[in-house]
Amino acid sequence: MELRTCNSILDAIGNTPLVRLHEVVKSIPAKVYAKVEGMNPGLSSKDRIALYMIEKAEKEGRLQPGGTIFEATSGNTGYGIAMVSAVKGYNCVLCTTKKTSQEKIQALEALGAQVVICPSVHAADPRSYYNTAERLHTETPNSIYLNQNFDCGNAEAHYHTTGPEIWQQTQGTITHYIACVGTGGTISGTGKYLKDQNPNVQVIGVDAYGSVLAKYHETGEFDESEISPYQVEGLGKTIIPGNVYFDVIDHFIKVNDYNSAIAARRLAKEEGLFVGFSSGSALHALYEMKEELTENDVVVLLFSDHGSKYLNKIFNEAWLEENVFKKDREDAKVQTLNNQWVRKTPSW
Repeated sequence: MELRTCNSILDAIGNTPLVRLHEVVKSIPAKVYAKVEGMNPGLSSKDRIALYMIEKAEKEGRLQPGGTIFEATSGNTGYGIAMVSAVKGYNCVLCTTKKTSQEKIQALEALGAQVVICPSVHAADPRSYYNTAERLHTETPNSIYLNQNFDCGNAEAHYHTTGPEIWQQTQGTITHYIACVGTGGTISGTGKYLKDQNPNVQVIGVDAYGSVLAKYHETGEFDESEISPYQVEGLGKTIIPGNVYFDVIDHFIKVNDYNSAIAARRLAKEEGLFVGFSSGSALHALYEMKEELTENDVVVLLFSDHGSKYLNKIFNEAWLEENVFKKDREDAKVQTLNNQWVRKTPSW
């Protein structure tokens, strides 16, 4: 009898479950499912691109045995890279920002990665985590810089894995795909595959207030005035990544920290789904577009990572009060005084 085993932990990447939502979508007429990427061994969708991009670099001869892999990451891609590096015997150096949670940094180091903490500065600044990773790569023999924002392997990984999985799991009935947009690979690769099967599938990108992506999609303009601080990790950008296929995305919905955090916490308490910050962003985006949906629609939300990565953030009452709730109250007060719009309370 043949044993059903994985040769290594890397064989456990992908084929994540599609889970129907109930309590949190009572106001939504459509059938709503979550693609739960936190069920990957590295607890996020980024395992897929880490394995795909590294193996692509091996096949192309850019990555040699004993080499060093550099990357700029908010944590999840870094975990996938560190995991793959540990199995394949590569050195791993990951550059990230102060915004990355301590849990993520500790996990990266546990896997043997060297973590370089960079200041949260403009992408063009030499101290940014993008430029730091690229500089360290140029200074290190036998190394590569994966560059998930611009290497096409990012989107290709999801075109060949996530897209086909969702299509098969919904038996081709999917009508709407909602995913947060950071580097762009998850929404672009998956969205392109789904549209190749059925051009009528709507692909909705979720962006953060403080990011430039939605405005760029609408106008083609890179507007630096859109940039402001926000807390959600792995969502939004202050650059325009090459892996964001704007022609695949039908439209964007912007979300804030407050609504994203509340939605993520609801998923844990009402659905038993312990997911991350940006998964709450995807759910709130669904609430914002519920008037567009009918009972005949089948919606898939991409939940990109696991809630255990945020125990000291959105699942920590003190952090949440200081960094999200307090700021939300202050913003609403200022907006009211200025006779501007007041934050819209979700109709849950």
